[in-house]
Amino acid sequence: MDVLEFAVEKALELGASYAEARFEEKNGTSLAIKNGNPEGLQVLADRGIGVRVLVDGGMGFASTNVLTRESVSEAVRKAVKLARAASKVRNKPIRFSDEDFHRVSYKVKMKKDFRDVSPEEKLELLKKIEEEVKATGVNVPMRYLMYSDQLWKKEILTSEGAYVKSKIPRVSVTYNLVVFENGQMEQAPFVQRAFSGGLELIERDEPWKWAVKDAQALKRLIYEGKRPPEGKIDLVISPEVAGIAVHESVGHPYEADRIFGREAAQAGESFVKPNMLGERIGSEVVTVIDDPTIPNSWGFYLYDDEGVKARPRYLIRDGIITEFLTNREYAYKLGQRSNASARAINYNREPIVRMANTYLAPGDYSFEELIEDVKLGVYMVSFNEWNIDDRRYQQRYIGREAYLIENGELKHPVRRPILEITTRALWSSVDAVGKEVEFYPGTCGKGEPGQGVPVWMGGAHARLREVPLRRP
Repeated sequence: MDVLEFAVEKALELGASYAEARFEEKNGTSLAIKNGNPEGLQVLADRGIGVRVLVDGGMGFASTNVLTRESVSEAVRKAVKLARAASKVRNKPIRFSDEDFHRVSYKVKMKKDFRDVSPEEKLELLKKIEEEVKATGVNVPMRYLMYSDQLWKKEILTSEGAYVKSKIPRVSVTYNLVVFENGQMEQAPFVQRAFSGGLELIERDEPWKWAVKDAQALKRLIYEGKRPPEGKIDLVISPEVAGIAVHESVGHPYEADRIFGREAAQAGESFVKPNMLGERIGSEVVTVIDDPTIPNSWGFYLYDDEGVKARPRYLIRDGIITEFLTNREYAYKLGQRSNASARAINYNREPIVRMANTYLAPGDYSFEELIEDVKLGVYMVSFNEWNIDDRRYQQRYIGREAYLIENGELKHPVRRPILEITTRALWSSVDAVGKEVEFYPGTCGKGEPGQGVPVWMGGAHARLREVPLRRP
């Protein structure tokens, strides 16, 4: 706390109109097994301070991992110098939205603290996945399994009175399986199960059951898979597929910095424009939420890295664009208050507009009701590949595990059905949404230098009517 106060006071002395100092410390372990052979233990230990300032309407950021007053003072001077230089080339000064700030401390509790668990016991989790996959009898010649845990400690202090202290443990298991049967190969690439909390969450989730399911589904696809139907047909997408679709075609294009062009030379632009708030983008059953406050979620936080209190963000409500993801800079441009979307992956990165946990909100349908009146369609359970253009409008999803739907019943697996569609057409085609929500973790990349932040993607099953499906 003392060094944060020193950094903020120093910045103000040097002419900053606004200053924030953020301390972060990360400690953790990771280990892996490749084809049954342990690959060693890695230990993470990292900490430092990032300083961001406004001077004459220009912004500057600098950081240091040497926590002495001399080093912190030098980082502050650098940030102020950068901000002053930036102010001379900007057409308009950067301004921040007015917010209510708090002095708070919060933490995510662990019932089973992974710091008290030996590497050998953590390795047993991976060995159980290995054993359960082998017990299926499926030929899986390539198996890569990884365990990771990290404890994130953070303190944020700003010149406007915000002070936020947090402690968030994060734990994950990742597996990559390659099935080879009948002279053919299929792959489940880097499937992850991940949470904010203790080791008990991984144990409760039982990732070995997910791995077994994937291995068996890939084998069945090899032996029973047939070509999918093509043309305009009905498509039912799982929470996993809905998750990647909302993340890529709603979350990213609704990031305000992208909308205003900051990301154009880095991650791309957005088809969404500021005047599209209130415009219809999907059917009345489509609601998309980004919520950092979901307990134990992979993208969990209660206050963002500008000290703003987090809340659920309704990006689409009943098919209408209702909100963008904003930090204080872009909230000011929109004449709004920030919805706490400023995140940085580490002390040496500036906070930028990011997603947290983005999902398709549930509706009223059971899975059986979603498929019962589909005469000919496809149920896409998972995907092996996706891509989307720089404006987040034209996109393609290629199914991994997928099944034919015929006269309201699931039939045999189908191979690599391809959905190519625009964002507006995708969400306008949804006529029914399931009751149950599931989440799938990911690492969302953005920024320069790059920042990969933990996120959840997911939602409920959804039925899309008469969308263009084609074969590979």
